[in-house]
Amino acid sequence: MFHKRQVSIILASASPRRRQLLKQAGYKFKVVPSNIDESAFPTTGLSVRENAERLSLEKAKKVAEEFPECLVISADTVVDFRGEIVGKPADAKEAEQIVRKLFSAPHKVITAVAIVRLSDGIEIKDSDTTIVYPKKLNDEQIAQHIKSSSWRNKAGAYAIQEKGDKFVERIEGSLTNVMGLPMELLQRLLKEVLD
Repeated sequence: MFHKRQVSIILASASPRRRQLLKQAGYKFKVVPSNIDESAFPTTGLSVRENAERLSLEKAKKVAEEFPECLVISADTVVDFRGEIVGKPADAKEAEQIVRKLFSAPHKVITAVAIVRLSDGIEIKDSDTTIVYPKKLNDEQIAQHIKSSSWRNKAGAYAIQEKGDKFVERIEGSLTNVMGLPMELLQRLLKEVLD
């Protein structure tokens, strides 16, 4: 992908969806999850977008400490429901509460991307926002979704690329953003860094 010089890229995420998007775009990379404790970063005083950007940067910096010569890419996806951060559900009960809330009105999916390389001081972050217009789900559809466990490890307790049409009427913005890695934004940031 990069002809000018060899660039070692690390994806600081265990997300199979992010890995798939990066691979489909033709990038060669290693996966090193950051495993930061997200609860250690209080959200008070920050907008939903600012919080996502801070977390993505912290994830990248943590991995970059181990691999200072590598370009570390990280991301953080959150759902913004009327200014409230909706993260990953802890259990089935919370997943059901989230699904009932989110599928009552349009909501925003925000994915922040950070790129860090310590050896030459590269540290950038940005985010993308997509508005999701959900389909109205009945009680039986919600129960089936919770029973399927496909909500696990997903901000907002659903994934658009996995039978997404079941959940979503339409979106305004980037589809890959909702999937967890806004490729248009990432490619623009990488171009800035590598040109």
